[in-house]
Amino acid sequence: MKPQWHELTDFQKGEIVEGCKLAKQVEVARDLKIPCQTVSSFLSQYDQRQSSDNLPHDGTPHKLTASDVRYLVRTAESETHVPLAEIAVNTMFSTVSTQTLHQRLQEEGIRKWKAVGRCLLMMKDAKACYKWANEHQHLTKEDWAQFAWSDDSLIKQDNNPHQSWVFRRQTKCEKYDPKNIHTKLKYGDVKQMVWGCFYGNRLSPIAFIDGTVNSHIYISILQDKLLLFFQALHNDRASDIIFQQDNAKVHMSKLATAWLKDSAIQNGFSIVKWPAYSPDMNPIEELWAHLKAELLRQYPDTKLLQGTLATIKQKLQDCL
Repeated sequence: MKPQWHELTDFQKGEIVEGCKLAKQVEVARDLKIPCQTVSSFLSQYDQRQSSDNLPHDGTPHKLTASDVRYLVRTAESETHVPLAEIAVNTMFSTVSTQTLHQRLQEEGIRKWKAVGRCLLMMKDAKACYKWANEHQHLTKEDWAQFAWSDDSLIKQDNNPHQSWVFRRQTKCEKYDPKNIHTKLKYGDVKQMVWGCFYGNRLSPIAFIDGTVNSHIYISILQDKLLLFFQALHNDRASDIIFQQDNAKVHMSKLATAWLKDSAIQNGFSIVKWPAYSPDMNPIEELWAHLKAELLRQYPDTKLLQGTLATIKQKLQDCL
């Protein structure tokens, strides 16, 4: 009599993953009273997909052979930006529906995801960010609350860019693979540069920046906005404030560095050393995303503003 097939339970999956860290697969299979081949197959799929979830099963026979599926997977992984319909038309799958192709890819853990927009990091910069994160991983929530996070951001009049989708698996490795990244491009609508800072649940005054920022302009922003903000925090008995800024050239100029060091001594705050090219490590990015989303939600007609450049910028500043 042919043995009845059963899916692994969540308990068995957990026992296999943890057990095989300490013992051989054959020993784990014996302890769990399941075939060794089942343990081996599960671990292979777990390593590939980085997930223990069972793949969906279809009750009808597949139209594609195992070889066809492998070719489909290779095509999707090498041409991540190509639409599924285009793959169907330009390959051996022209007689197969896109729904079938979608199902086969989903069974392999692949589906379309939004391409992540990121700058491409050099290895030395990635290592510096990793080193900084390791050095600060012991900080508690209370420790992080002492940081005053600052940055500038470019707000566009039309803040709803087209989203790109790519084929990939649900893993961080594939999510941030350069071939799956949607490169951020500049385009010609009216833009407004803003600067801001936050400390805990307190927001600094927002600064609107026009033209090129040099050391003198950056210092004036810190003088007018940051020091005023820190004075308000001190009045509320905040202490041991740690100021963060990125490594933009204007921030690290001799003039700005000297001014900031003197101001830190006079106004009772310290400055954290920050790795280059690390915008994703700064939580103020979440605030900028929220600001842009609220601009689109509360003022959906912003992109339709008309008039002179000065008029549109003034209206955009009022909305922000």
